[in-house]
Amino acid sequence: MKIHVMGASCAGSTTLGRALAQHLNYTYFDTDEYFWLPSAVPYTTKREPADRIAMLKADLLGKPDAIVGGSLVSWGDEWLTMFDLVVFLYIPHDIRMQRLHNREVERYGDQIFTDPFRGDQYKKFTDWAKGYDDNTTNGRNLAVHQLWLSKVNCPVLKIEGDTSGAERIDLIMDKLRNIK
Repeated sequence: MKIHVMGASCAGSTTLGRALAQHLNYTYFDTDEYFWLPSAVPYTTKREPADRIAMLKADLLGKPDAIVGGSLVSWGDEWLTMFDLVVFLYIPHDIRMQRLHNREVERYGDQIFTDPFRGDQYKKFTDWAKGYDDNTTNGRNLAVHQLWLSKVNCPVLKIEGDTSGAERIDLIMDKLRNIK
């Protein structure tokens, strides 16, 4: 069983993916680990697309049961047929943006307010994330996700609202019982 968990930044894809992997005893892969190269300033240096795709494919194909968290919409059409279930998370914009702010403060502390470089990175990231819901962000936005979801060849479970991790896992487990 291969499951893909996706949504906007700070919709909870990583948190849910990790919790679900632990619940099911599956391996968890996060697309950020493949998309971004390790660097002194995290999330600033992109890996070449062919390299990230090859790396994730090799890791994923080596595991019969796995969960991939994050977005694969720009990674090629082959991902449309890779999964047995896709879980799409959507939470209200204001809640998501508050989560994003809290996460950035947790990661970088006052640097997002006091360090000019970190502050600029924070502003660019939050501006990008704000455009998800109204589709003003290039690349990963709600319309792009909805189009991708309409093309996958497996069931899609859409979980909307600010639900708890336990509620989300219960919904997924119910869906999985109907798939198997």
